[in-house]
Amino acid sequence: MKAIDPMLMEFEQESATTRRLLERIPADKLSWKPHAKARTLGELANHIASVQVRIPAAIQTSTFDLAKGGDSKMPETTADIVAAFDANVAEAKRLLAPMSDEDLLSNWEGQVAGHTVFAAPKMAVVRAILLNHTYHHRGQLSTYLRSLDVALPSIYGPTADENPFM
Repeated sequence: MKAIDPMLMEFEQESATTRRLLERIPADKLSWKPHAKARTLGELANHIASVQVRIPAAIQTSTFDLAKGGDSKMPETTADIVAAFDANVAEAKRLLAPMSDEDLLSNWEGQVAGHTVFAAPKMAVVRAILLNHTYHHRGQLSTYLRSLDVALPSIYGPTADENPFM
């Protein structure tokens, strides 16, 4: 088994959970935000959808200009967000699956204007930025949806909305 295989299995399982949450976004609330300093619901969802492919694409080389790119164009509907997420997850799996253990253990540098601002083995970038970063924002998304009184799907167990024992 290659080192990427368990991460891909986790990515697959967690992506299904994230998708269920994205599907619940009310299309008429994309511009809503819980605080003046927060992202809008649409911006947060778009960031979650975009990061799925940005990180796997960035680690295909040993250095990446962090000032390049950014989140994709803002989707106009929930269906657009889910479609972008699905496409980006599929592309991420295509990019990650062939990575060798040697490549995953090689160093990667995120740079701005030619200066390294972040360096780590590519495996750590997958874990910390692709996986953990997504879970962090997925948690934010669940609080946004709860604030809008949207029924939450199971994430790591039944929610108050879907627990038959409550």
